[in-house]
Amino acid sequence: MKKWRFLLATLLLVSSLSACAGSEAESESRLEVVKNRGTLICGINGDVPGFSFVDEKGEYSGMDVDLCRAIAAALFDDPKKVEFRTVSAQERFTAVQTGEIDLLSRNTTWTINRDTAVGMEFGPTLFYDGQGIMAAKASGITEAKNLEGKSICVLSGTTTEQNLADWLRSQGVKTYTPVTSDNDDALFTAYEQGRCEAVSADRSKLVSRRTLLPKPDEHVLLDAEISKEPLGPAVADGDSQWFDAIKWITYTLIQAEEFGINSQNLSKFQNSQDPNIRRFLGLDEKLGQEMGLPNDFASRVIRHVGNYGEVYDRNIGKPFQLERGLNNLWTKGGLLYSPPFR
Repeated sequence: MKKWRFLLATLLLVSSLSACAGSEAESESRLEVVKNRGTLICGINGDVPGFSFVDEKGEYSGMDVDLCRAIAAALFDDPKKVEFRTVSAQERFTAVQTGEIDLLSRNTTWTINRDTAVGMEFGPTLFYDGQGIMAAKASGITEAKNLEGKSICVLSGTTTEQNLADWLRSQGVKTYTPVTSDNDDALFTAYEQGRCEAVSADRSKLVSRRTLLPKPDEHVLLDAEISKEPLGPAVADGDSQWFDAIKWITYTLIQAEEFGINSQNLSKFQNSQDPNIRRFLGLDEKLGQEMGLPNDFASRVIRHVGNYGEVYDRNIGKPFQLERGLNNLWTKGGLLYSPPFR
């Protein structure tokens, strides 16, 4: 009897230890997983110039791409330690939840449903956008009432489809035909081939994709801005350490611009006597170490990627001549604002 009790107790102990070990493994932050792996796996779109685009040489560019590189720079002091994976609108959230990707940086709108029911955690807004409509000048479509009975291309599996339906209803448009596509290339191909008379997407996407059309000047964006589309990175809910890292690395881009620190003058600030700048650059205190990052993570981001203004100008401002507007610093009338680094 004593022998069986001993064996039973041993089995219970082993079972308990295994459960604890499994629990500890499950509770390991994605931050540690990424650092141990040595690379960041970043989910992007890949079809939107200015945000994430892959050219014929296989080179990645865009604001969303640069955010991925900023995170790799902060973690590894090397912006190239990123594996980019293109994910569709339909599969993007599942890819985060299953751990296929570490981070979603894919022109994704922050909404209440995605933040709660879908189980995402959204970082700071990287780009304030709004949904719009584009049509060929020859179509004569210049306002909402012209869309009555027309066909409109729209991406399925996104907020765009519902936004369009709600807005048209509010404008008194009773009938229209949605022509849905699963990805951006298919969406704009359908529009280019005349399978729809107008196309609806985020205004920034319309501006960037218009440049790829054979005759860009023959297409015009309507004045209407039919929704709010705050775009930013997202991670899986329930991992505060990883979320904190993504959040503060993103804020680094904004705060660097506010301080006037960029990739060209960073070295001049290494001898700064301003305590706020010294903390920010990791020269004093241990803000990085306290959340599992190198103390100089902000310096790494600026050195390799630049500040928000540099990222915007490189990807959006110069290529598309798109004014910053809401995407300016709060000190210049925009909405970009970083909490204090202290």
